Amino acid sequence: MKAVARLRNVPTSPRKMRLLADMIRGRRVNDALNILKFDKKHNSIALEKLLLSAISNWENKHQDADLETADLVISDILVDSGRILKRLRPAPQGRAHRIRKRSNHVTLVVNSLSTGDVETENDNN
Repeated sequence: MKAVARLRNVPTSPRKMRLLADMIRGRRVNDALNILKFDKKHNSIALEKLLLSAISNWENKHQDADLETADLVISDILVDSGRILKRLRPAPQGRAHRIRKRSNHVTLVVNSLSTGDVETENDNN
């Protein structure tokens, strides 16, 4: 009983997005929403919307199941590199430096805890 949501061409570097993805990987959906809501990073807004979309996808897929009793967990979250916009910035003595504006793709999988074996690495904290 899993649902997938994808976010493509987010205009931030994948490295910055992976910091947030690592914070919520393996957590329950309610905990992850609280983490993303009160985090200061700009990427948390996009990830929060993506998580809400994944929850909505799960509800549409499993209309007979109840959301509160399902005990949803973020089973998998992947951050891949997207397209890179290459720009030039003027440099001294007639040269130019290349500026790479990176983007990323995020794939978030929400799974019900009762059906899937989800490894939580948060027990180590």
